[in-house]
Amino acid sequence: MSGTPASLPDLAATFLAHLRRHLATPALGYATPPAPISGGFDTGIWSFRLAGAPASWAGPLILRVLSPAHDPQRALRERAIQNAVAEQGYPAPRALWASADRALLGAGFLVMARAPGRPLLDDRLRGVSATLAAAQARLHALDAEPVLRALDEEGRAAGGGFDRSAVGVDAYLAALERRVAGAGLDGLAPGVRWLRERRPTAGPRAICHGDFHPQNLLAEGGRLTAVLDWPNTLVAEPECDVAATLVILRLTPVAVLPVPGALRPLVAALRALMTARYLVAYRRARGIDRDRLPYYEAAACMRGLVRAGEARVAGAHNPLDDSAFGARLAARFTQVSDVAASLPPWRG
Repeated sequence: MSGTPASLPDLAATFLAHLRRHLATPALGYATPPAPISGGFDTGIWSFRLAGAPASWAGPLILRVLSPAHDPQRALRERAIQNAVAEQGYPAPRALWASADRALLGAGFLVMARAPGRPLLDDRLRGVSATLAAAQARLHALDAEPVLRALDEEGRAAGGGFDRSAVGVDAYLAALERRVAGAGLDGLAPGVRWLRERRPTAGPRAICHGDFHPQNLLAEGGRLTAVLDWPNTLVAEPECDVAATLVILRLTPVAVLPVPGALRPLVAALRALMTARYLVAYRRARGIDRDRLPYYEAAACMRGLVRAGEARVAGAHNPLDDSAFGARLAARFTQVSDVAASLPPWRG
């Protein structure tokens, strides 16, 4: 997507003034000034700590600023999802505040508690597949209805901009269609039509994270502490989430993974084994409908292709889209669907 998150060092005073008003604490200050954290692909992430804040705001905090290209109400949806999941005991960071007002930081944003730990692959390599599968199966075992109710309530409070339908598969496919048409991605249009026409019969639904991979899981001392980054959440068949994870694990070039350079050769050598072990572990935990899985793999590939196509049209180069990832996504989509998918040439 085009656009980059706001530069917080230039806006730190504005952000603090906003928090003073929001918390009705005129003497509020920074105990630790905002510092950038790497890892956000199309968001800006900063850590900070407040001085003189209410107890619930007194610990380490995270500011997550969306890209200006995103609908700022996405921040409100993320808050609703994360908090509804956390209230069921799942390790999602609680969002303390969210705003869809672009006038403040140039984009929607969230403030949340900072979870302890490091990305799973940084914490350890042994047992990664089992941890990934167990955490995902635990998510899929949760009741989806509290998330749907939270979205309804958040949407009403925001003036009716969204509701539970925003996380349905119909909305997911409709968004792909709009984005393909809006960016002129003609080489992807037949693939989106195929997804519309071949959608499997609906089955039991679960909360699907949509971007569930080791670097979105934090761990400390071998213990899972948090699951991060919830903007791609859907309520759909669990196979939708498993397929998205398989696409990430199998197709993302190791060179662009947010993994320490020294670990990349080892990850490259072990990825096929790790992926196979993940799938076996998940199947043991919950089972999988084999008929649905290829369709949702194609859907996950198309989501990645649309994002890559938009980046090419905007001339927004980045390591992921400059890699072989797009070609791998297109090849896998065609393998599953027998429909060709092609990206436009780079502009600019």
